[in-house]
Amino acid sequence: MEEKKFKRTTVTAALPYANGGVHIGHLAGVYVPADIYVRYLRLKKQDVVFIGGSDEHGVPITIRAKKEGITPQDVCDRYHKIIKDSFKEFGISFDIYSRTTSKVHSKLASDFFRKLYDDGKLIEKESEQLYDPEAKQFLADRYVMGTCPHCGNPNAYGDQCEKCGSDLSPMELINPHSTISGAKPELRKTKNWYLPLNQYQDWLKQWILEGHKEWRPNVYGQCKSWLDMDLQPRAMTRDLDWGIPVPVEGADGKVLYVWFDAPIGYISNTKELCDAEPERWGSWEKWWKDPETRLIHFIGKDNIVFHCLIFPVMLKAHGGYILPDNVPANEFLNLENDKISTSRNWAVWLDEYLKDFPGKQDVLRYVLTANAPETKDNNFTWKDFQERNNSELVAIYGNFVNRALQLTKKYWNGVVPACGELLDVDKQAIQEFKDVKEKVEQYLDNFKFREAQKEAMNLARIGNKYITECEPWKVWKTDPKRVETILYISLQLVANLAIAFEPFLPFSSKKLREMINLKNFDWAELGSTTLLEAGHQLAEPQLLFEKIEDEAIQYQLDKLAATKKANEAAEAAKDYKAEPIKANIPFDEWEKLDIRVGHIKDCQKVKKSNKLLQFTLDDGSGTDRTILSGIAKFYKPEDLIGKDVLFIANLAPRKMMGIESQGMILSALNFDGSLSVTTTLSEVKPGSQVG
Repeated sequence: MEEKKFKRTTVTAALPYANGGVHIGHLAGVYVPADIYVRYLRLKKQDVVFIGGSDEHGVPITIRAKKEGITPQDVCDRYHKIIKDSFKEFGISFDIYSRTTSKVHSKLASDFFRKLYDDGKLIEKESEQLYDPEAKQFLADRYVMGTCPHCGNPNAYGDQCEKCGSDLSPMELINPHSTISGAKPELRKTKNWYLPLNQYQDWLKQWILEGHKEWRPNVYGQCKSWLDMDLQPRAMTRDLDWGIPVPVEGADGKVLYVWFDAPIGYISNTKELCDAEPERWGSWEKWWKDPETRLIHFIGKDNIVFHCLIFPVMLKAHGGYILPDNVPANEFLNLENDKISTSRNWAVWLDEYLKDFPGKQDVLRYVLTANAPETKDNNFTWKDFQERNNSELVAIYGNFVNRALQLTKKYWNGVVPACGELLDVDKQAIQEFKDVKEKVEQYLDNFKFREAQKEAMNLARIGNKYITECEPWKVWKTDPKRVETILYISLQLVANLAIAFEPFLPFSSKKLREMINLKNFDWAELGSTTLLEAGHQLAEPQLLFEKIEDEAIQYQLDKLAATKKANEAAEAAKDYKAEPIKANIPFDEWEKLDIRVGHIKDCQKVKKSNKLLQFTLDDGSGTDRTILSGIAKFYKPEDLIGKDVLFIANLAPRKMMGIESQGMILSALNFDGSLSVTTTLSEVKPGSQVG
């Protein structure tokens, strides 16, 4: 089948939920490959628009708002700014990054739904859903918790058990309860509007299975799996109070389903951009309705069904819109051999990375592309991150650039020398890199970003090999004219690297172009041996990349270790049950205990003991009291000095490690085995009795 030629390309990147930041899984799966592709098309001077934005509706946002005691809009405003700023600083070059709470989006999504409704493309259905009788509202799946029927986890959500990973429905949970009020939900009837996917099944089979066999195997395979089953109507509205109101009479208390609303955000954000700059972008409709426009969605594999089945059916049902030409969805990226999880904070967050590694955006871009989960899940480790930076970016790319520029500075004062007669070694180097443009293009055109970047890096490998073989530092002593040719060819390779890596490492390419004074460059010139003319003045050489030391990596590993420890403690807390209450005792036995308040004047570790701390207490008697307590694993001595604690004053003295202990500090045994000393909420005089 002959490939269709398009005049322009609309590129969308999945809208991240505005209830948290962006992590490396998002970057590797969606935003880095999308940005590489868009930068590539721009370099080729193709007409392209890059659309992004925050998805600001849906249950996860309302859950976070309730948890923090703020409004959903407060949550959206906070995270929209964090996400937008992080993307900008990381070099994700959106033409617009807007949001689904904008007025433009609300109107367009509402009008889109109304047209489907008016055209009879939606069906009205009544169904039974769980209802919270105390909160007086229907419950979204995430607002229901109960015991997982598969693994017995008592804290499973109505859509998924995060312990065993099973997909669930609220009806499957054992002993379900509302997370809003704690009440037991009731089944009540409610009315919603559905998109009849079953009516479009034959069309989807023809359009995807016959018409798009070039899609990635993981995308095509997941679509086929769905289409081999009987598709069912899917609700496009929800009983919620956060979202775009359903624009239909009798739909009070209902909003558009977030997966109906969100993809329309691509269209509304394009409209917002075009309305603001019509002289540059023209009408938004040419980007969404002109058959000569190609539509590409960059997403993760969890969104395939929405972008390949549901959204195309929405567009088809509405009429007038183009359909996706390709959906190059990636698989998942794991972190240190464990699944990335926002709820467990098992992630590398982009805003934190940018603070921890300032100026190293391209290092992360490079590593994520090298490990891109294009056809299967892949893994990110901090050791690999360090190794790829030090052994590839520094030792191969940066090393070649530095050698070529420093040698030119040393022998020709930073001026590009003239090219003399070519020897076989020169011709071989030129032959090896002259077809790089075709290879990189072939990979990029087919969304194989990992291979494309590897091919670009081969330019630096060719350059290092060439300089090493030619040994200009030796040849200079006998044949300076020959060195001119060696440096000329080396500098052409450097200039080629600046162009080849522009889509992948934009910050480094900009820095390199400044070093070689390459102001005007064109993708069409990639592979040329005349990018820098003889006599062209280079700027002062600088190191393009720098080594990442072990300390920086250990800091990241320590952060993850702390996260894992906190998660384990949280899991232990969920399963914790208090010890049974001991047998009752007569009141007069309790009265025999003399519990008092003591002020800690001094505290230090007991020598040769890992458990004991030695306290010097002011007990109000005028004479200091010494008490030993086995809490050294849980407290630093200096953190306890100055605190008021409770102690038993009338226990018989006891010698430990040769020191007499005159009482007992009271501590609470926590669920995880840790000890917490008991203290007072306000200042109490030393010696005060507890009763």
